[in-house]
Amino acid sequence: MVKLTLREKELIGDAVRRFRKLVERSGIKKEMRRRESYEKPSEIKRRARLRAERRVKRLVLIAKNPRLANM
Repeated sequence: MVKLTLREKELIGDAVRRFRKLVERSGIKKEMRRRESYEKPSEIKRRARLRAERRVKRLVLIAKNPRLANM
């Protein structure tokens, strides 16, 4: 649950901007998108496999060229 307390003399636009950031960081938007439609278990596994492959490829690239680690 996201709670936002308004600061003294805070503009509405600033409060809305802070609220959006809080929602984004908490993962609520991501969870809502995930639940919007049914996803087959095979699609979930496929996405996880592709994510793991990209992670390994990135780690191998960083291991070969340490200057990329800071980017």
